[in-house]
Amino acid sequence: MLPQLSRFWKLHKYPTLFVLGSILFYISFAYDLERTDFIKLIMLYGGVFFFCHKLIKLEHWNFKFLLAAGILFRLVFLLAEPNLSQDFYRFIWDGELVKNGINPYLHTPNDIMKDGVPSIPLLMETYMGMGDLSAKHYSNYPPLNQVVFAISTFLGGNTILGSIIYMRLFIIAADIGILVLGRKLLQNLKMQSHMAFWYFLNPLVIIELTGNLHFEGVMLFFFVCALFLISKKKWLLATPFYAASIMVKLVPILFLPLFLKYFGFKKSIWFYALIGLSCLIFLLPFYSPVFINNYSETVGLWFSNFEFNAGVYNITKKISVEYFDAKPWKLIKVYGKLVAGLVILGALLLTFLRKNNNLPHLIGSMLILLTGYYFLSSTVHPWYIVFLVTLSIFTQYRFAMLWSFLVILSYFAYSNPDFKENLWLLAIEYFLVFGFLIYEIKYKQGKKLHFFKK
Repeated sequence: MLPQLSRFWKLHKYPTLFVLGSILFYISFAYDLERTDFIKLIMLYGGVFFFCHKLIKLEHWNFKFLLAAGILFRLVFLLAEPNLSQDFYRFIWDGELVKNGINPYLHTPNDIMKDGVPSIPLLMETYMGMGDLSAKHYSNYPPLNQVVFAISTFLGGNTILGSIIYMRLFIIAADIGILVLGRKLLQNLKMQSHMAFWYFLNPLVIIELTGNLHFEGVMLFFFVCALFLISKKKWLLATPFYAASIMVKLVPILFLPLFLKYFGFKKSIWFYALIGLSCLIFLLPFYSPVFINNYSETVGLWFSNFEFNAGVYNITKKISVEYFDAKPWKLIKVYGKLVAGLVILGALLLTFLRKNNNLPHLIGSMLILLTGYYFLSSTVHPWYIVFLVTLSIFTQYRFAMLWSFLVILSYFAYSNPDFKENLWLLAIEYFLVFGFLIYEIKYKQGKKLHFFKK
């Protein structure tokens, strides 16, 4: 045993030290960080990002080593309460409602609590924790997400921490699934399979998904599964998985028009119909006459009310307010409608004007569309970038990796009591990301890009 350990140490001394260093940093992140401490936040984040780069550079050939490292990093967070987001309170609230047969799309938390606290465990605690903004709106989390919430609260034994643990286990399992299927998809696309570790070991993925309990990973598991099945010519089997990804997070709806050229008209009709039917089956247990109105009203708020870490919107707002005397609360509503229209137009242009007749081109179009949407959007939370990271792995572009590092600058807003953003930091973030993207398009198109050489 000792000779084996000695040999392992000689072969993997520095990677092992990088793993241990990452674990220490993640422990500090999970159990000893206030989100108001911006300097500590970016120092820890910069450290784990450096270790991530070094680990993939040195051990990209060693699947078992990097798999174990990624799982260990996630398990560090298992018993921690999320410290960069309070969304988990709403997740548990919704889960408790569903578990007790109450439709979360029909009642706002304020409506339920106004007549007194119902005799349901955790409602008061989660109501107090979710914040005023969440409490006055209907749930905006799709049906399959609600099922995960309900299962987690059921297994969690009527405790906040128990529910958190089971949600984390769902997310960790999804991430492992993405790694396994992502490597197989990369092999099918004749790309280097180790690129999947840029998802699995990415600190943004670990901190925002496992740490802060955002369910992009669960959505992406179903999404990558659908793409893998499509790459194997099993597109019929892919449809319920694609529908499931939509029913966890709505984002994959954006990409549906892009499949038109890939499948051809007749096959596309079947593809869309089967996805639509699968979505209806997922929706059926939650459907009521007012469901569509309540849900669309809540989702619409993201286009017309909220702003965080915005790129083009901040420039538009600055010019409109200073030079044209625009009212910010009116501007964002008009801007939100304009962005929705531009995204639809962009999807149509990419559908009919770009080659999407093979899977790499199709995924490239998805990356273009989602990148354009995030550049234009008035709200870009850090965990949104995880989808770009995933798509970029299957293309030649790496700007999303840079963005996954720089997006931490947006958390400066939480260091202020009034959550005021630093526009200079956001300008640095977007300038560097957009600049690197332009560099890739201009100088590296048609070539494979790597953060390191083999």
